[in-house]
Amino acid sequence: MSQVFEGYERQYCEASASLARKCTAAASLQGEKLKQKTAEIKSGIDGAEALIRKMDLEARNLQPSVRAGLLAKLREYKSDLNNLKGALKRITSGNAQQGAREELLESGMADTLGVSADQRSRLLRTTERQNQTTDRLRDSHRTMLETEDLGVSILHDLHQQRQSLLRAGDTLNTVDDNVGKSRRIIGAMARRMDRNKWIIGLIIAVLILAILVILYFKFVH
Repeated sequence: MSQVFEGYERQYCEASASLARKCTAAASLQGEKLKQKTAEIKSGIDGAEALIRKMDLEARNLQPSVRAGLLAKLREYKSDLNNLKGALKRITSGNAQQGAREELLESGMADTLGVSADQRSRLLRTTERQNQTTDRLRDSHRTMLETEDLGVSILHDLHQQRQSLLRAGDTLNTVDDNVGKSRRIIGAMARRMDRNKWIIGLIIAVLILAILVILYFKFVH
């Protein structure tokens, strides 16, 4: 639940309880005191209406899963406020006759304020349950975010390991290329050495043959 909404809600519950007490007190007043009290109640009702409008605006900007529960609470708050308006209307309409005001105090006013008190009590219990549910949802959301952060961290580590493996693979390919070149060079050197051996052997054979020929002609002649 939005902390802004909770602040407005707390202010409204306090204002509603205060208005109910003022309505009870106004039912026994007369004359100028009654006018002052009713003006004070009307001003308080206007303030409560402003709080309900603010709560409604805040609730409609929240996620749909949270919004539905808050709008249901707002309907109950509006019903509670309508009861207070009805009580004020009966007080002001009965201003001309003391008997009518006493009847209002004994019957309709008591019923209205009793209903309002019951509604407030029920709303407060509902609010407490919803706050507990919101806290659990907030904890679940925090756990989900922590899990998501952990997953992102693992993916980042895996990406780094993949890059390391790719670099190692490139290094191995380079080493393989160098080894291949070295083998070709060593093979060429080996073939050159073999060719040089044959050449040296041929030269030695020619020298030996030349020496034999020289000795032959020397001894024969």
